[in-house]
Amino acid sequence: MIIYAEVECMFYDGHSLKQKRSVIKRLFAKLKKDFNIAITELDFHDLWQRTKIGIVTISTMRDHAEQVIQEVLRIIDGYPELERTITNVDRL
Repeated sequence: MIIYAEVECMFYDGHSLKQKRSVIKRLFAKLKKDFNIAITELDFHDLWQRTKIGIVTISTMRDHAEQVIQEVLRIIDGYPELERTITNVDRL
């Protein structure tokens, strides 16, 4: 089972690309350490108040893959510097 999520987020308190990249780098490091996922910034590289993140996980069990993606989304929601606005999840 492959589950792919595209997540758009807003940085309301961010004031520079440097600040945005710092938050994203910290978030990505935590998620990669805690979960077996691939994650990258897909769009809005030059905008300091917006980002689009791609996340993918692969598992032999559908329930496990679903659980991983839901936990990743919960952690993203827990970051006070950003707000998750649009989320699209595809199951392949």
